[in-house]
Amino acid sequence: MNPSTVLRIARWEVLKGAGALDRRRIVAGVLALVVAGAIGGAVAGGDVTHDAGLYRVGVSPDTPFHGPVSDDPTFVVEEPDRAAFESGDLDLLISGGTIHVRNDRKGRAALAELRTTVLRYNDRTLAGEPNQSAAFPVEVNLVYETRDGETTADVGGGGGDSSSGGDDGGPADGGQSGDTTAPGGTGGDSSGGTGDSSLPNVGGQPLFSSGQSGSPGDIQPPFPFGALVLAFLFVVPMNFVVQAYGASVLRERIDRRGELLLVSPASPGEIVAGKTLPYFAVMIAIAVATAVWVGGGPLSIAAVVPIALVFLASTFVAAMFARSYKELTFLTVTISVGLTAFLFVPAVFTEVTPIALISPLSVVVRDLLGEAVAPGAYLFATLPLYLSAVVLFLLGVGVYREEDMFTQRPVHLKALDAFASRIRSAKGVAAVTAALIPFVFVGELLLIALLYALPLEVTIPLLLVAIAAVEELAKSVHVYAGYVHERFQRSAGAAVAVGAASGLGFFLGEKLTAIARLVQLPELPLGEAAFTTVSGPGDAGLAVLLLFAPLALHVVTAGTTAVGASRGARRYLATYLAAVALHATYNLVVVSLVA
Repeated sequence: MNPSTVLRIARWEVLKGAGALDRRRIVAGVLALVVAGAIGGAVAGGDVTHDAGLYRVGVSPDTPFHGPVSDDPTFVVEEPDRAAFESGDLDLLISGGTIHVRNDRKGRAALAELRTTVLRYNDRTLAGEPNQSAAFPVEVNLVYETRDGETTADVGGGGGDSSSGGDDGGPADGGQSGDTTAPGGTGGDSSGGTGDSSLPNVGGQPLFSSGQSGSPGDIQPPFPFGALVLAFLFVVPMNFVVQAYGASVLRERIDRRGELLLVSPASPGEIVAGKTLPYFAVMIAIAVATAVWVGGGPLSIAAVVPIALVFLASTFVAAMFARSYKELTFLTVTISVGLTAFLFVPAVFTEVTPIALISPLSVVVRDLLGEAVAPGAYLFATLPLYLSAVVLFLLGVGVYREEDMFTQRPVHLKALDAFASRIRSAKGVAAVTAALIPFVFVGELLLIALLYALPLEVTIPLLLVAIAAVEELAKSVHVYAGYVHERFQRSAGAAVAVGAASGLGFFLGEKLTAIARLVQLPELPLGEAAFTTVSGPGDAGLAVLLLFAPLALHVVTAGTTAVGASRGARRYLATYLAAVALHATYNLVVVSLVA
């Protein structure tokens, strides 16, 4: 690949893209970036209050409830007018020590919110008392532990029982209409705070917090909202860039401007690299600006690079397969949703490190927290995406030719063309199978993350069947593409040989999953089921069996689907389902033996 040729094509792409921009598109793009930045900044700064002004409360300033209600933006303070309450203009009416509640769902919800507001108000008031031991006689130390019993974080908290030193002033039972007598006051005005933090706040909590403090009733389970904010900040701008990238590739196909590049001395790889480089540079520039804004370092940028590459590679393949802008929009939206789910779902499990590190955004969060990230953890989070991007670009380059670019073939046939372009012999089948391992690995990791929260007795069998379906598809789809394009003889012997090559390639490529050991993912029950290995001084015969049994399994199942592929689409589907059933049975037996 000639760097000067790539740069020349990149410069041409920039000039062409600049010429296609009009005032309306520029304004729309700038507004989109401004809105995304404003929303992200508001969330990071804790300025978002989605329920502000939700309930209207009639309360006079001389009642003890006026302080809590006026401090909570959820409530709108009104004059305590009985007529307004009866006409429905007020959800709650506080008169003296009595709370009047409207007999509807909103009124009961307002009463429940008032109780929570009063409790928090009392806690803030008690936090300002000089004698903290009297204000909070109960001290809470919250310790997080991993599932194997090792302590991961020691959270000290000076929480206390909010019933000591004050009264919540809320009703004893809610959800009923009529008059409710309040048992007490709120304890005065708030003079204390919840503590200072140099980090931005989200909903009153630090964006990146290792623990909590307060009364026992206020301590909530940890939720990685900061990781989701980061995913929003880093991922959303990429969607705008890939839309422009995909439109540029498809425009060259529809307008046939790509013919000028095809007849040039540049190779398809150089053309694709040159066209992709400007968009990749824009993505990295946005990621750098975002990382600087949130206080990230070089590690944050390094973790975002594979995400940008996968977005671009997926969009390039979609633009090469799509027949119209409408079809391209459908494909790019599907890709964006799928990739965003892959990045978001693992981030929910930040307290379970092996699960969280499935997503590269977890590396970004660790970097912002100032925590060290081991090279193995970085590779575990990013290497599958790097390899997936490479394979996707290779598939797209395979159909970057006149017979595929300017024809109106359906998407699935274009996909078969892309696979067949890389297959010339049984050796090519093995190479393509091994190259698809990153997609298998990413799919299995996503399945683990999606099924992690369900009961093990349900999820493990479901996971093993899903894994079998993913792996058998990776071993057979390109073989079927080869038979569609008459790459192999249709005899049973030739089909078995092709299937054996695919099974061998998968067996060798599957050893890449050993990288999961770098972060102890197999120590989780679902990880152990997905990446079963044998270690320790166990039965040597069982160890040898489990070492070579996968090779036999992959050869048999791949050979079965290859024979079906040589007989047509229906036979291929039937043999694929049979191979999945056999593979799933093998997985269940192996997991039972190892367990």
